[in-house]
Amino acid sequence: MYAQFFGSYLLSRNAVTPVELKEAISHLSDSHLRLGTIAMSKGYMTAKEVDEVCFLQTREDKHFGEIAVERNYLFDDQLNELLKSQNPDYLLLGQNLVDMGVLTNERLETLLAGYQKENQIDPAAGGDDIPEQTTELVRNFFFTSDRTLSDLMVTYMNLIFNNLVRFIGGDFTPLSPAFVSEYDTNCAVIQRLTGVLPLHSGIDMDKEAAIEFASRYAQMEFNEFDEYVQASLEDFLNLHNGLFSVNMSNTSSKEAELAPPEFTENRSVELSSNAFVVPVIYPFGTVYLLLSPDN
Repeated sequence: MYAQFFGSYLLSRNAVTPVELKEAISHLSDSHLRLGTIAMSKGYMTAKEVDEVCFLQTREDKHFGEIAVERNYLFDDQLNELLKSQNPDYLLLGQNLVDMGVLTNERLETLLAGYQKENQIDPAAGGDDIPEQTTELVRNFFFTSDRTLSDLMVTYMNLIFNNLVRFIGGDFTPLSPAFVSEYDTNCAVIQRLTGVLPLHSGIDMDKEAAIEFASRYAQMEFNEFDEYVQASLEDFLNLHNGLFSVNMSNTSSKEAELAPPEFTENRSVELSSNAFVVPVIYPFGTVYLLLSPDN
């Protein structure tokens, strides 16, 4: 989830706009991470050195790594390591923003260093998200919003972000949570949990976003909002909460009991005093995560 929360980090620093971020995210699947971006993220090269090598490539018919070694910006063993390494998508997101002209390499270098330091991300760790680090990403995400979550709520939120990646797609960015006592729904599914974590949880979106969300989840194409789309939304939320309950049973011998999910449309719902809403931007629209812990 490094890429998703890097996008949120960039927004919080006013480094990008939501429109620019959405465009950069939409190109993640058809972009290729370049050697200079990786070298910069690991601290092997500075932004100025990367820019210089990129310029020299327009004058010499040589690979990036070859020029970097010739200029003593990289050692041979560093180059071999970079060529073999797997790297997280947040580097690719930053690279896309540089290619779009939104960021310079120098600005990206500063933002990467700040993001890695704030979230204790080891650039040498490789491309796989480390569970302990992704949990801290979620915790820091809410901490920067002046709200501290309980350990159980952090676990719950970490799982729902992971399930969005698994079942809907990783091309999203969560925006800062809004803490509310009531919420006006579009097309929402809400489910009550009792037991280990008493709360009402939900997902809400407009009909166009719901059609694409359901299409991705069911892995089939829907063209209109109907009972199949509604059922897909309900099934996603029920699946997520079911996985949370199973995880709790396995790790703490305590379960979350689930009521049937309920669909509600175009009405205001009252939430608890500890409730919050997390907007999650996808290329097809915004999905709102509703969390209302029981007081």
